[in-house]
Amino acid sequence: MTHTHDGIDWPSRLAAFRRIDELQEPVMRTVAERLIELTPARATVADIGPGAGGMSTALAMAMGKRGGGTVVLVDAVPELLSASAEQVRRAVTSLPEQVDVRAIRVDAASDELTSLLSDVDLVWASRVVHHLPDQQDGINRLTRLLAPGGWLAISEGGLGTRCLPWDLGVGEPGLGDRLEAAGAAWFADMRSGMPGSVRLPVGWTQALADAGLVGVSSFSYLIDLPAPPSERVRQSVVDWLSWVAGVAAERLGEADQAALVRLLDPDDPAFVGARDDVFILTASTIHLGRKISG
Repeated sequence: MTHTHDGIDWPSRLAAFRRIDELQEPVMRTVAERLIELTPARATVADIGPGAGGMSTALAMAMGKRGGGTVVLVDAVPELLSASAEQVRRAVTSLPEQVDVRAIRVDAASDELTSLLSDVDLVWASRVVHHLPDQQDGINRLTRLLAPGGWLAISEGGLGTRCLPWDLGVGEPGLGDRLEAAGAAWFADMRSGMPGSVRLPVGWTQALADAGLVGVSSFSYLIDLPAPPSERVRQSVVDWLSWVAGVAAERLGEADQAALVRLLDPDDPAFVGARDDVFILTASTIHLGRKISG
């Protein structure tokens, strides 16, 4: 497994990331177009921690409509970097204006990043900073990548994922709420257990301002995929439940653990992936700020 600060096996998440990208493509396209409107023509845009490449692709497509430019993908995990770069390169071949695609393998918590990348017009980082040991230091480093007048946009926080009925008919009602609490406890332990972990005792907008950015603001977007679900939504719910069960099951009681085994067993009548009443409802918040020109 590629070393990351959080110890998570990120390559094993690639298929789930691809399914999420497919479901969120319309929203990502809207967000990308909004962000690219902030940049000059022929901009350089960096996606830090691009996952499966969904947002990188959306940014590239938006740039292709405004004269082209350069998209730089940055990740410490070679499997994700290769997959996301391939995805973006395949997409840009259809664009009327040239968008160059670069891939850089480097840890976002390393100062090597600033020696490999600079003068970026837009730095995008989705759910990356909270996986770095020192989150403020990470934001400061991303800020140093910016050209004068460039923008840093980070997607952090929002509302947790809701996807299950309150009473599943398996175990006790309210499993979704207990999973959310167990997931939050796991996250706190993950953060505190990182070597060199430093708390960030302020909100994200304040952290951007503390990095020297101006015009700091936030906006949120909703992912609302109601029941009855498509097969893709069902698969994504299974992905989510598998992930939470993997990291948080030990923080649940025996009855809830037994319920999870049944819900995730494709051969069990209770299999969550065969239900018509699952859904996805979540919201993500984007915080952005601008580097002072001159």
